Amino acid sequence: MDSIDKPSKGEDEYFAKQEIERRKKWAVEQSAKMAADEKQNLKDLHFMKCPKCGMDLHPVELHGVKVDVCGGCSGTWFDAGEIEQMLQHETSNSGVLGRVMSVFR
Repeated sequence: MDSIDKPSKGEDEYFAKQEIERRKKWAVEQSAKMAADEKQNLKDLHFMKCPKCGMDLHPVELHGVKVDVCGGCSGTWFDAGEIEQMLQHETSNSGVLGRVMSVFR
């Protein structure tokens, strides 16, 4: 009768492995959640802050494109695609911005 109530060694190992796999999966999920939370915290902390001096950035329209300008160091920061939009406003590479960008082409 005692052998019916008591799980076998194989059953114990099976359930122990299942528990280990469940805990591993939970740890991976928690790690991914923490990474996403940390990324959001960093974004919230640095959003619209100057990467050079840390002061607030203010959007300013320049040649029809909104760029971010720092009130502290007067740095001008472009988001993705904004410099290309400004280049479209120039008629030739004789403009200052066109000459600067020709170095990177």
